[in-house]
Amino acid sequence: MAVGNLDTASTRSAWRRLGALGTFGRLPERAQRIVDGETREAEMLSAWLVVAIAVFFNVLYAVSPKALDAMGAFRPVPVVGGIFLVLGLVRVALARRGRMRGWLVPAFTVVDFGLLYGLIWSFHLQYQQPAAFYLKAPTFLLVFLFIAIRALRFEPRLVIFAGCVAAAGWVGMTAYALHAGDADGDGPVTRDFVTYMTSSSILVGAEVEKIVAILLFTGVLAIVIARGRRQLLTAALGLSATAELSRFFDPTIARRITSGDALAPGRGEMVEAAVLMADIRGFTRFVADHPPAEVMRLLVAYQQRMGAVIAEHGGAIDKFLGDGILATFGCTGASQTPAADALRAALALAGEAAVFGRAFAAASGRKVEIGFAAVFGRVLFGTVGNDGRLEYTVIGEPVNLAAKLEKHNKVGCTCVVTDAATLVKAEAEGFAATSAFRLVPGVTVEGVAGPVDLAVIDQEKVAEPA
Repeated sequence: MAVGNLDTASTRSAWRRLGALGTFGRLPERAQRIVDGETREAEMLSAWLVVAIAVFFNVLYAVSPKALDAMGAFRPVPVVGGIFLVLGLVRVALARRGRMRGWLVPAFTVVDFGLLYGLIWSFHLQYQQPAAFYLKAPTFLLVFLFIAIRALRFEPRLVIFAGCVAAAGWVGMTAYALHAGDADGDGPVTRDFVTYMTSSSILVGAEVEKIVAILLFTGVLAIVIARGRRQLLTAALGLSATAELSRFFDPTIARRITSGDALAPGRGEMVEAAVLMADIRGFTRFVADHPPAEVMRLLVAYQQRMGAVIAEHGGAIDKFLGDGILATFGCTGASQTPAADALRAALALAGEAAVFGRAFAAASGRKVEIGFAAVFGRVLFGTVGNDGRLEYTVIGEPVNLAAKLEKHNKVGCTCVVTDAATLVKAEAEGFAATSAFRLVPGVTVEGVAGPVDLAVIDQEKVAEPA
């Protein structure tokens, strides 16, 4: 019996379309939510890094010996550090609310470099030195950190923007130092490296080298981020595809399909598992007597409620068979208690069916009864088909017997049927509700050769959930 279809050719085509969307257009909504979540976390991390830098500035200033300066009581480091701290906390709050987007991100980038360069610029005033003095401040190295912070969002354009702002800012800082030196008549430019290192002279080549280093660092980082973003989008599309496939397949099977493992027809394995069948009685007549919309409302409500109970007890819905449901316990994932899980699920399903039937009867005036059967045994679970179309399939006597026992519900006026062997196996696995079943030995079941010892629960004895 087939439990899931996979058209590999159409799946590959779908992946190509998803890839095209991720590269050149809008991502699917589910994938976009994943990317947005990663971006929000990255923005929070970058905001906290700015806070950490501010704390570093203030702590370093607090523990460092204070030099005499000509700026009176004004100290630029704690002031700039305090502004960074406040703005960093503002960014944390905005990022937490998902509002760090649009023009705010580049705006904060400009503010960051403005504050940093303002701090560096103030050093020549604080220490009564020519403007060229600040060009040698080691604080310049923080420029690369502020560019790298923009990389956390995996958006190359933001890295490039930050690098361009940093390079343009340093061009301005160099130009100011040159202009201030010329105005003072000090002749600040030198071509001698020793003079540059031991005086307040400006070596133009050194400043050009800094600007080129900023641009090269930005370019390399942008390339790395562009490659990383493709991987992020690929991962988001993969998670999105897995989530979408989980709507058609059991989640474990969906992960197999999207994991990259080669899928080929003819692969399977023998497993000990339990098979559960559910079916609405008299559904064919109901379809004939009611409008399509009402039929579909019944099916959707029934499948949602039954599916939730099956999943809660560790089962996997392999296929919706119109008004029927085929579920397995122990096929898609290893289980130590497949028989017990199946019978616990059958009891819970019977109670849920009673509630569902009563609610449906009150709404539509028509009685609905649902039958269940569970059988444990060895089954073959694997893929069949061809390279263009695959089906996950569970095959074996337990599948056939479960289908026939479920039909026997109508004959015996029962709600749940299993065979005695399955009940014994479930009891050995810890199933504690054996007394809920009534043993009926030697029953003739249509389509089954020879009598079968059954364990049943009568319709009128179904216990509704508390």
